[in-house]
Amino acid sequence: MNYDQRIEHLREEKLRQTNEKLKKLGTRDEDDYGCVLPPDDFHWEPPVTRDDGSFFGAYAWGKNFRSLMENHPVYIDSCDALAGRWMFMLSRMRPGYRLELAPFPPEFDYSHLRNEQGKYDITCGIGKDAHFAPDYEIGLRLGWGGLLEKVRDCKSKLGDQDGLELLTAEEDAILGIQNWITRSAEHAGNMAAREPDPILRQNLLDMHEVNARLVEYPPQTFREACQWIAWFNMASRTHNRDGAGGQLDELLRPYYEKDINRGLIDDEDATFYLACLLLNDPHYYQIGGTGSNGEDVTSKLSFLILEAAKRLKVSCNLTISVHDGLDENLFRFGLQCLLEEKMGFPRFSGEKSLVKGFVRSGFSRDLARKRIAVGCNWMSLPGREYTLNDVIKINIAKVFEVAFEEMIGDVEDEPASLERLAELFSSHLGKAVLCTAKGIDFHLDRQFRNEPELLLNLLCYGPIEKARDASNGGLEYYNMCIDGAGLATVADSFAAIEQRVVREGRLDFSELADNLHKDFEGIEGRRIRQMLGGSEKFGQGDSLGDKWAGWLTDNFAETVKSANTPGGRRLMPGWFSWADTVRFGKSVGATPDGREANTPISHGANPNPGFRKDQALTAMCKAVAAVQPGYGSTAPWQLELDIGACDIADAADKIGGLIKTHLELGGTLININVVNAEQILQAHENPDLYPDLIVRVTGFTAYFSNLSKEFRQLVVDRIITR
Repeated sequence: MNYDQRIEHLREEKLRQTNEKLKKLGTRDEDDYGCVLPPDDFHWEPPVTRDDGSFFGAYAWGKNFRSLMENHPVYIDSCDALAGRWMFMLSRMRPGYRLELAPFPPEFDYSHLRNEQGKYDITCGIGKDAHFAPDYEIGLRLGWGGLLEKVRDCKSKLGDQDGLELLTAEEDAILGIQNWITRSAEHAGNMAAREPDPILRQNLLDMHEVNARLVEYPPQTFREACQWIAWFNMASRTHNRDGAGGQLDELLRPYYEKDINRGLIDDEDATFYLACLLLNDPHYYQIGGTGSNGEDVTSKLSFLILEAAKRLKVSCNLTISVHDGLDENLFRFGLQCLLEEKMGFPRFSGEKSLVKGFVRSGFSRDLARKRIAVGCNWMSLPGREYTLNDVIKINIAKVFEVAFEEMIGDVEDEPASLERLAELFSSHLGKAVLCTAKGIDFHLDRQFRNEPELLLNLLCYGPIEKARDASNGGLEYYNMCIDGAGLATVADSFAAIEQRVVREGRLDFSELADNLHKDFEGIEGRRIRQMLGGSEKFGQGDSLGDKWAGWLTDNFAETVKSANTPGGRRLMPGWFSWADTVRFGKSVGATPDGREANTPISHGANPNPGFRKDQALTAMCKAVAAVQPGYGSTAPWQLELDIGACDIADAADKIGGLIKTHLELGGTLININVVNAEQILQAHENPDLYPDLIVRVTGFTAYFSNLSKEFRQLVVDRIITR
């Protein structure tokens, strides 16, 4: 079998496994993880638990993770260059992990915050998996044996009991991973002895040799480096769902160049190894961007990574960092992949605005350049920065509703007015941010006991040396992002009130409130809904909606940045709803923009679908660029395109110009779907028709058939009514 045939086999096997997960687990509105189902007869129970079956603290996490690694089924595909697939997520194996207060013990009770969290529909992030990035360079330099030696050396110098417990758990984690790799290497060797095809037999022998060496030693070759990264990714996913990647082209470039110069591999070999790495798990990787001196880091490997994703044709999360000196050929090749493959990759981030924003937050420009795109919407300094990006959100549509209801309820004491509503909104937004900040402190004061970051600690600067978890002071920087959700819903609601109530007097506040409470029922209600929905929208250009979106952005950013948390942690504002627009919408009644009760709120920083008749992309480009909070976090532009029978080169020219314009105007990140609208509609009605259809839901890509009907509808609405 040649490489193309092996990739085709691996892709078909991936699709089969994905369909198998769908049948057994049902639809899943999240990333398309690289996990596979365990054998039907596999059974494992964590050895260290409390009476309720849950577990907390470094000791329990270390023992349980090691046990899971030592019992984890091995997985080898003779066509693959890399060994292994992960099958479990330990953080989700604790009882009741999906419940709001579970699985926390009494000492993690945050019920004192629950009333306000519910009042403002705050996604608090307490106890949730952290979103921050490791520095793979540490692991690639030391290998598992070197990491173990480092842990033991630091452990020998400690007298602190908490520190000893953490480093003992780190030791257990590494020993468990080494066991998993050892058993996988042995299995590859056993398979080789039975493999009749000479090419696949040699592949299995090479796989055995690579993994037997990686148990102890750092990688030396390009294939070994890809395999080491894959092992870390799988182990970290198994531990607690980590999905952050790194600057992949720079991480692997030294191994690639050395092997090429020694004649050990050619570009076909390298592309195949990269395809196997991208298949192993759709971690978020950045390519392109700048080095510490501002130089473009694009290399031959940047192109090979894109080429590997293009040949593989599975769910993938690659981001090209765009800057003034970016190799134009890489930018064009990225556009070509996006337009030809229609699988939502790559994305494009804007280094100029992101660096400027991070500097505005108080950091140096050199440090800001090291912050890379490694998540749905978030940036991180690999190995140095703890964040909860994309975890903490405030539903500002709910904040608006609370303010509106208070204004209507107080009309006898103070008449309803637009000014009064804006004043109340600002007041309640401040309370929501403060409540969120208190939750952040609560989380950071306790998370190291709830769910220590045993895997990410290993590839960070500080946690092992200080014997302190990354969530508990082990890292150098703590930047806690608070995302606002519902921007267009609230901006259009303020605009509708100003236009229809204040300026035109077509209804008063009492009539508006009555129709909202009745969810626009009856013929008159539908007429009023249509009238409100026809008001000036965010995104139309110099409209009332644009004015209010700008006001909301300034208000939100200033409120978040006005102070640190009570515990002194730095806060950073962003606009992003992830895929929570459905859930957030269910907590909010009808709104003055004509939105019906309990329906989804607006997506991220985007205008509402149907924001103007001509649906001008240039208008969206300018609108989203104008509402960037400006402190180093993103407010992504979600763009849906059906290019039809357009010439690819011509489409690339136009879309490339649009991307660069948006980023030059201040944009930070662009998520793009290139789709066939008719196909999407058919797949929505009958997902089985297109089992391999991949879409970018938001920051992540997924198989369309794996999404719930509600989430498929979100994608359909953005595409059809854009």
